[in-house]
Amino acid sequence: MNSRGFSRAIDSSLGTFETIYLDHHATTPVDSRVAKIVFDMMVSSFGNANSVDHVFGETAASIVTDAKGRVAALVGSDPDNVFFTSGSTEAIRLAISHAIGPVHASPLRIALTRVEHQALIDTAQLAERLGIAVITWIDVDHRARLISESLHAALESGTDLVCVMAANNEVGTIYPLGEIVPLVHRHDAAILVDATQAAGRIPFDGFGADVDYLILSGHKIYGPKGVGALVSGAYEASRVYGLGATHDATPNVPGIAGMGEACRIMLSEGEVETRRIVAMRDRLQKDLVRLIPNLVVNGDQENRLAHNLHISVPDTPNDLIVSRLRKKVAISTGAACMSGAQSSSHVLRAMGMDDGLQEGALRIGLGRFTSESDIENAAAEIAAAVRDVRNAMAGQDYE
Repeated sequence: MNSRGFSRAIDSSLGTFETIYLDHHATTPVDSRVAKIVFDMMVSSFGNANSVDHVFGETAASIVTDAKGRVAALVGSDPDNVFFTSGSTEAIRLAISHAIGPVHASPLRIALTRVEHQALIDTAQLAERLGIAVITWIDVDHRARLISESLHAALESGTDLVCVMAANNEVGTIYPLGEIVPLVHRHDAAILVDATQAAGRIPFDGFGADVDYLILSGHKIYGPKGVGALVSGAYEASRVYGLGATHDATPNVPGIAGMGEACRIMLSEGEVETRRIVAMRDRLQKDLVRLIPNLVVNGDQENRLAHNLHISVPDTPNDLIVSRLRKKVAISTGAACMSGAQSSSHVLRAMGMDDGLQEGALRIGLGRFTSESDIENAAAEIAAAVRDVRNAMAGQDYE
């Protein structure tokens, strides 16, 4: 089965059923072109890239080098700056550990937005608990846009490392990194950019090479899970301090090759793909607004990721909606790392969203293989699920 056929047929212990996949923020299906390369690396070019005494190792090492070039091209950096990891979380830990360095006479001063991914927040807070970092928070507004005064205050108070994601993983808001990166450097601070959701979806050629630590993940761009990258011109393995971060294991050549191919496809096809997805996203939003009374669209609608649609059904439990959609449409109540959690999203809290809107928040993510019929059917199914939940809450009969 190729990638275009993956989304419908799903086997389970309950039988075979059809589901529309609209949770591309959590993960993306592997593109069939990527899967072909990964398979070939596993069965043909299977050498250890660290063992270059023979042609098998040399071939593997060459594949890794080629993948570095493709990753670098996607984000406008240099291939020598690409260091492969097991994913974004390890890349984040490496970056912060490196910023702390082996000599930490005084804690690293980290400024980060309140809407960063939980993996980054957890790492920064761990460093703070260990006494090797102190955190300053940068505030956002009700659309998750960075508040400029808060960033300036953090910089003027003295900061060593600023963490600003390229685009938010829940509500999709894109951040003006072309302005932020040089501002941070003018204050003699380094910047970490989590581009996990944004790579291939927004251009990086204007500032990518200037970012001190840039974070990527393969499985968010139709590549395999278990591979990511830290892109950094400053990184030196000898300067990494603790936090359980390492990257010197045997290279995951199949995953690295797959990520390189995924980056190549995103670079060559991303612009056209984005236009198509934006049109479908806007159609889905229009349909949902028409079908669901009092629906609220969250985030910055003028400046968000093309595949993102974050909505709230006021005072309607989102877990009940998702439950009714379980075998019909795959969407989520929030970030995958917090899926199933009982607490509300830290992103929505930071935006100052009222409890009723948080309770009914739903994250929808379109993708490369989403079709027009998927959009039409998903809109009808989501609206029906909302209607069912509202009827149940009102004590009315429902099917």
